Amino acid sequence: MSELTEQAPAEPAPASGPTGDLVVDYLLARRPELGVIDPDYDLIDNRVLDSLGFVNFLYVLEEQTGREIALDQVSPEDFRTLRRIRARFFDADQD
Repeated sequence: MSELTEQAPAEPAPASGPTGDLVVDYLLARRPELGVIDPDYDLIDNRVLDSLGFVNFLYVLEEQTGREIALDQVSPEDFRTLRRIRARFFDADQD
């Protein structure tokens, strides 16, 4: 008798990794219809990030990076895409 192993189909991972899983989870919770978020998807123009959710999003970023984010040291462009968020808050050496 042969043994068959049934596996659930693998779902594509939402743009996680260096950007921080909680960051992507937070964004997908706001827009679950996206399923995944392309690293270059404009989060501001497509209203994934808006003024109402921005403060909460900052808390998520601070939790993931372990650093406080000073509003006078960032611009909206830093939050436009996952790629820019990764470059500004995860890849850069923040002292």
